[in-house]
Amino acid sequence: MSRSVALLFAIACGLAVANIYYAQPLLDAISQEFGIIHSSVGLVITITQVCYALGLLLLVPLGDLLNRRWLIAGQMLVSVLALIVVGTAPTSRILFIAIAAVGLLAVVTQTLVAFAATLAAPAERGRTVGVVTSGIVIGILLARTFAGVLTDIAGWRSVYLVSAGLTLIMAGVLFRVLPKDEPSRESLSYLQLLHSLFTLFAQERILRIRAVLALLIFTAFSILWTSLVLPLSAPPLSLSHTAIGAFGLAGAAGALAAAQAGRLADRGLGQRTTGVALILLLLSWLPISYTEHSLPALIIGIILLDLAVQAVHVTNQSMILTVRPEARSRLTAGYMIFYSIGSATGSIASTSIYAHSGWNGVCLLGAIVSALALLFWALTRRLK
Repeated sequence: MSRSVALLFAIACGLAVANIYYAQPLLDAISQEFGIIHSSVGLVITITQVCYALGLLLLVPLGDLLNRRWLIAGQMLVSVLALIVVGTAPTSRILFIAIAAVGLLAVVTQTLVAFAATLAAPAERGRTVGVVTSGIVIGILLARTFAGVLTDIAGWRSVYLVSAGLTLIMAGVLFRVLPKDEPSRESLSYLQLLHSLFTLFAQERILRIRAVLALLIFTAFSILWTSLVLPLSAPPLSLSHTAIGAFGLAGAAGALAAAQAGRLADRGLGQRTTGVALILLLLSWLPISYTEHSLPALIIGIILLDLAVQAVHVTNQSMILTVRPEARSRLTAGYMIFYSIGSATGSIASTSIYAHSGWNGVCLLGAIVSALALLFWALTRRLK
């Protein structure tokens, strides 16, 4: 797999996954337009993440059964329609339905990750997964910057309409670039395919361990990024959407710094990388707790947190995708279901905690979840 194709995969993944994170810096604007109170507005993110988890279960395993070229292009085209509905939704009910569809279809990113792992040479699989997965994390983070700038220029609805256009273009490019012929597929029915996903969990301990780590690190990730807009947009800071979105650039810097985690996993250093990253994740909440008093401290905390989350995430995927070559889509789906559960949990918990305990309560919650992740890794690191 050439570097240029890996880069294209990364861009496509970033564009697709950004669709479920645009709403995070827009929560205050959405809540004002539709009259949703702050303690409940996190449901916009939670609905998206829950449907993303359903998509992981119901759609991603199809990559082991169907031609991925058609599967990827088809999901992206339907996603275009869902994004248009979000951008033109007249009521909160239609908004919720359309945003749920966006979450369901955004799982095309994981089909791309599994496809990239299949196309990569074994000695470079970790590096390739690292590049493509970096595109996902950077897409998540730059979604905030993109959404913030467009909202200040043309309103929050423009974010989803522009994304619909970009997604349509990317679907066409991928359909031309992706291989037309693929290796023989699994001879399973759809129900057998789904059942085999649970069988993989029962058989592969490394999948179970790394899935739990994904749940914890992305709970911490979502605790920060879902609720961050609330203190930044409120007095005394009262930052604009563009300024709030710009903090995604700091997170992207951290994610890029962690891109080498895949290479370390290729060299057999996955456990050591995980341990160091989880220590950094726990430490990141100290500077983040000073958000209301020091924006430079927040930037340092964001870089540390996103560096840590990305390093663990890349290492996780590099390790599990070596287990069953014929089941990479299902391995990815099973792992990412826990990622999505963590993201949804963090989203609803952080906005609720902020409403009752303020920013200090959010940071304490994030630190507790990060400490649990470090403890879990320490207890399981010697298990194969």
